[in-house]
Amino acid sequence: MRPARALIDLQALRHNFQIARQLSGARALAVIKADAYGHGAVRCAQALEAEADGFAVACIEEALALREAGIKAPVLLLEGFFEADELPLIVQHDFWCVVHSLWQLEAIEKAALAKPIQVWLKLDSGMHRVGLHPKDYQPAYQRLQASGKVSKIVLMSHFARADELDSQASNDQVAVFQAARQGLDAEVSLRNSPALLGWPQIPSDWVRPGIMLYGATPFETSHAEADLLKPVMTLKSRVISVRELPAGEPVGYGARFVSQRPTRVGVVAMGYADGYPRHAPTGTPVVVAGQRSQLIGRVSMDMLCIDLTDVPQAGLGSPVELWGKRVLASEVAAKADTIPYQIFCNLRRVPLIYTGE
Repeated sequence: MRPARALIDLQALRHNFQIARQLSGARALAVIKADAYGHGAVRCAQALEAEADGFAVACIEEALALREAGIKAPVLLLEGFFEADELPLIVQHDFWCVVHSLWQLEAIEKAALAKPIQVWLKLDSGMHRVGLHPKDYQPAYQRLQASGKVSKIVLMSHFARADELDSQASNDQVAVFQAARQGLDAEVSLRNSPALLGWPQIPSDWVRPGIMLYGATPFETSHAEADLLKPVMTLKSRVISVRELPAGEPVGYGARFVSQRPTRVGVVAMGYADGYPRHAPTGTPVVVAGQRSQLIGRVSMDMLCIDLTDVPQAGLGSPVELWGKRVLASEVAAKADTIPYQIFCNLRRVPLIYTGE
């Protein structure tokens, strides 16, 4: 079988969740949307169900998959519902629901619900993506309370620049949020992964750790708390061919790499069809046969090339780590001018192998 694999360390996942809990001292929803950022939502939920206060997903399809797998913990729909006819399913499966738009509020008011639902009322405090305008926030809260359709309301917002630790933007958003919710007696959820790690002064009764659960830092520079995280995914493959090239020879599509010296080239069964970033340039780190080396040439659909010249122990069949515990996903992402979120979510075709059950 093709040797490309993604090893998912569930013990590391639990370790990272415990860090989120310790940093916040609050109740925590594990964010497992987008198939747990490529790590497998059902298996990650099963690994965390005894510890998490619930889970957060993007949409009802993701939530239903958890219920079908036997997950009984609370599940929050971060985008709420897209059509009013989802509301009976939300009631049936006890999902919690974000309300970020007035049309969703109106749909709840008009619905004949078998029992009240829990709502997380989202404020647009400055990101300007989704969320109620500050002037609409208190009236929306009052309408939900008066509707008889809601059992509990949690107040929430989302930060646009919490990963920028030198930016005033997060404090500005908190100020907008506090002004909008003044006088409302309800729990609050503000802190996502970067706010958990880098903004301890921000109040939050509920926290929503996402990328940090998977062991990747949301920051561009080293950070003491983020450095405690353990990578959960190790993307691995093997060398399937070796070439000995003299100086002056091109490698791969477009001849983006030309050897400057006699070069041993290892071909690895891994490409952009697996989710490895196509734009990762020559010099992107890998570990082969236990030693750091680098990508050379352009990544193709099913294969990429690495430099074996200074790794004499490496050859046909040698193991290669593309990212994981020895090559951080953040290193690869930075070289490819992207972020760890994207390279995790882009993973496909590669079997997920779970450890640390």
